[in-house]
Amino acid sequence: MTERFAAEYILRTRGDPRRAAETVAGEQSSGTFIAVPNEDAALKERSAARVEALEEIADPGTPVLPGSAGEGPTTSWRLRITWPLENIGPSLPNLVATVAGNLSELKQVAGLKLTKLELPTPFFEAYPGPAFGIEGTRRLTGVADGPVIGTIVKPSVGLTPEGTADLVDELCAGGIDFIKDDELQADGPRCPFEARFAAVMAVIERHADRTGRKVMYAVNITGEIDEMKRRHDIVAAGGGTSIMVSLNSVGLTGLTALRRVSSLPIHAHRNGWGILGRTPDSGWAYPAWATLWRLAGVDHMHVNGIANKFWEPDDSVIASARALLTPLHPDHAYRVMPVFSSGQTVFQAEPTYRALGSTDLIYCAGGGVVAHSAGVAAGVASLREAWEAAVAGVPLAEAAKGSPVLQQAIETFS
Repeated sequence: MTERFAAEYILRTRGDPRRAAETVAGEQSSGTFIAVPNEDAALKERSAARVEALEEIADPGTPVLPGSAGEGPTTSWRLRITWPLENIGPSLPNLVATVAGNLSELKQVAGLKLTKLELPTPFFEAYPGPAFGIEGTRRLTGVADGPVIGTIVKPSVGLTPEGTADLVDELCAGGIDFIKDDELQADGPRCPFEARFAAVMAVIERHADRTGRKVMYAVNITGEIDEMKRRHDIVAAGGGTSIMVSLNSVGLTGLTALRRVSSLPIHAHRNGWGILGRTPDSGWAYPAWATLWRLAGVDHMHVNGIANKFWEPDDSVIASARALLTPLHPDHAYRVMPVFSSGQTVFQAEPTYRALGSTDLIYCAGGGVVAHSAGVAAGVASLREAWEAAVAGVPLAEAAKGSPVLQQAIETFS
């Protein structure tokens, strides 16, 4: 019996749910809007998708997709569909075309959210997954325990290479573990990639000579595939220890091509994710979407943050992080380090640790570091102390009584 892959959805429909589910399965395998002569029983048995489960759940009562057909009330269903692997082979681009193709366009679909992917072993044999992941990132940053304390170069754009290097100098002096470019800063004429990387690495190497530990700098190499490969080689030759890409900009094939040649950890930014995931009953759930990128080979992946500046509720953020830390396959874990960012300060350390129960993460604070009233070094120190208190079970206010920088952080960010 051929191996099969599976996708799970939340389906909303205003008509017969079984018919809607079968329409989804047929549209994305051997069927079409009318029976055709060559779709005989043997072909259906060999190639058709199967509705494996259809279970009613509470409907949220929210508006449906425009153009939804049917006269009855809207109902919601957990839907599981499987396909024979021989339809597409272990191919991520063709997997996406199958599980997320012409589905939300169907009139019978009033809403469809892809919540989970289950893939057989051939996918893990075809795609290498993360080369570094959690263990490799800890080794390169020299952070054996606790979160990797990081920051984002701020302001996002507008600095020159020299201005960026000056900020990095302060951050390295303050004991930061990880620095990333903002996703808006790539290779503009005011701050070109090569000049920025060279200026920043000169600073990082100088501090590494002093401390024996090299700060990880995820320099943004997002661009065309040939540009990314060239920039990767510059970073690797220049002593860099990470590269950053914007996933929705480079796409699966771009990321896969980069992973095949990369000798560095790939820091994956999810900017644009809200277009895919914000609508509660359409699009992708983050764990399913992240499965694609974990297979393709990212090492770190953004999950937003607790009490963030965006729309996402805390339980969704934590569910995303837990998914990245959970093995994808019994023999191929493909665990990825979650990156918490978006308005993070000393206040979110304790609730993040309490909810996640792990310090396998990068805790990235931009303004939460550089806007500290006592300076950048105090911003780094206050974040580290906030996390130490969280792991030790010491309330933040109590820890701040013996720490001026932590108390100043509380006053600054409250």
